Amino acid sequence: MRTVIFGILFFSGLALAEEPSIVEQRKIWDKAPHNAFTDLVYFKDRWYCVFREGKGHVSPDGALRVISSADGQKWDSVALVTSKNSDLRDAKITITPDGELMLCGAEAVHDKSKKTHQSLAWFSKDGSVWSDKYEIGDPDYWLWRANWHKGTAYGVGYGCAKDQSIRLYSSKDGKKFDTLVERLFDVGYPNETSIVFDNETAYCLLRRDGKPNNGLIGIAQAPYTKWEWKDLGTRIGGPHMILLPDGRLVAVVRLYDKKVRTALCWVDPKAGTIKEFLALPSGGDTSYAGVVFKDGLLWISYYSSHEGKTSIYFAKVKIPASSSKVGKSPVFEAPGLTAPLAFIQNENLSKPLSSTDARGLRSIEPSISVKDPKAFRFEAR
Repeated sequence: MRTVIFGILFFSGLALAEEPSIVEQRKIWDKAPHNAFTDLVYFKDRWYCVFREGKGHVSPDGALRVISSADGQKWDSVALVTSKNSDLRDAKITITPDGELMLCGAEAVHDKSKKTHQSLAWFSKDGSVWSDKYEIGDPDYWLWRANWHKGTAYGVGYGCAKDQSIRLYSSKDGKKFDTLVERLFDVGYPNETSIVFDNETAYCLLRRDGKPNNGLIGIAQAPYTKWEWKDLGTRIGGPHMILLPDGRLVAVVRLYDKKVRTALCWVDPKAGTIKEFLALPSGGDTSYAGVVFKDGLLWISYYSSHEGKTSIYFAKVKIPASSSKVGKSPVFEAPGLTAPLAFIQNENLSKPLSSTDARGLRSIEPSISVKDPKAFRFEAR
C-alpha cells in the first residue's frame, strides 16, 4: 500500500539532505607583518599556497611567498620571490599543460616614470626553484589570473592608469600573451576577474569599483571574442570561481553588505544571480581565495584580519552532491514515515527543484516557477 499526496506540502519535521558545512579551518601563516592575497593548487600530491608578504596592505617591500603541505595541516615555506625595484602583489598559481607550476603576479614599480605596473610570470617544476621572471601582458594592465583551457592560457588584464577598462589575453606558453579582446568591458571601473570554462562556454566573474559597482557575470562561446554581461545585483571583491563536477558554479568572494566577510556563493550565469550559502570565519581586511575541489571537499586558502593580524587561513568545506539538476529528484526525510519522500514529477518545473528547509520549499535559484501547481506530487514508498 502506498500514500500519494498532491499539492505543495510543508512538513514541520522535514529533515534535509546535508547542507554545505565547514569541516576544518585553521590559520596556516602569519610570519610577516601583513600576509594576504592567496591562491592554491594541488600539484604532485602536495598543496601549494601562494600569497603576498609585506609591511602593510600596500607597501614597497611586497614579496611572493610559496608554502607547501602534504596534508593541509603542516605547512613549510619552500620559496620566496622578491624584487628590489617593485612591490610584488597578488600571487596566482596554476599548472601548465606541460606539468609545470606557473606563478603570476604584478609588480608595482618604484620608478613610475615609464609605467606603474607590470604583470609577471615565473615557472617551476617542483615549487621550490623558480625561473627568472617573464613580463606578460601590456604595461599598466594588471593581468589578474591565468586559466588554462585546451592548451591555451586565458587571462583578463585591467587598466591601472588612466584607462579603466579590461582586456582579454591568450597565450600558448604562458610567457607571451596576445590581446584577444582589446576592450572587454569599460563601465564602472571593472578590474579583478575569474574565468571558468565548461567545454566551449566561458564564464567570467567580474568585480567593479566605480559607479555602478555591482559585480557582473560574463558569458561567451569559443573563440571568446563576443561576451554577454549580466548584473549580479551586489558588490563583490577578490573573486574566484570554479566549476564543480556536477556543473554548478561556486565562487568565493568578499561581500560588503552588513559585515565584510569572505563568503561562498552559488553563481547562476543564466539567471545572472549570486547567492551566498556559507561564510568563512573572516572580517575586516579579507578575501582573495584559492579554491580546489578534491575528494568531495572545497579546499580553500584565504586571508583575513578578524583575529587582529592579517593572516593566511585554510579551510575545508563539504559540498553535498546536488539534487537540483534536471532529471534528478531531491529526496527528503520526514519523521514518522517509514520511507523517504521523493519528488517524482520535476519535469513539470521550468526550473529544477533544489534543497529545501524544514518549513517549506526553498530554491537555490531565485525562485521556482511551476507550469502546473497540481503537478507537485510526493510519494511515500
